[in-house]
Amino acid sequence: MNKKLAIPVLSLLFAVGSQAQTAFLHPDGGKRPEVERKKVYDEDINPIEQIGQAVAKAKSEGKFVICQVGGNWCPWCLRFADFITNDSTISNVIDENFVYIHVNYNPRKSGGAEKEALAKAMLQRLNNPARFGFPVFVVLDEEGKVIHIQDSSFLEEGQGYSQEKVLRFFKNWTPKAVKQ
Repeated sequence: MNKKLAIPVLSLLFAVGSQAQTAFLHPDGGKRPEVERKKVYDEDINPIEQIGQAVAKAKSEGKFVICQVGGNWCPWCLRFADFITNDSTISNVIDENFVYIHVNYNPRKSGGAEKEALAKAMLQRLNNPARFGFPVFVVLDEEGKVIHIQDSSFLEEGQGYSQEKVLRFFKNWTPKAVKQ
């Protein structure tokens, strides 16, 4: 390649690569910068305590718990959060049957030893759901026992999620469906 042409081509590739790292596809197909992403995961909460509180609430309300494990770093996790929030049919099924929590997991070891230990304990508590990728959904019964781990890739459709598949997942794991 000509040296005069190489520098502009490399500069263009660098610029495009930089943009790709700071944007993700929004469910409507458009791109928005990373700084505009909504944060749905509380990165400062103790995940073991969060799960315990959700189980106590679910038990008192006759519901199960859904733990959406992932993080604000995960475009598909945020995409799913938007998807279920914006679909009233799915939102109603969740509200009637589950205590739904976003359980933060940071795969990087930048949070220090304490955060790393909490992340490891959380994964053990939920029967190692990280093996399925993120987001991953863990269904807990009213006693806090893991009764199902759902790989989110089976709920996807194109660059988003399938309402039919997501509804089937939630409806098959309601307390009523499980206890029949």
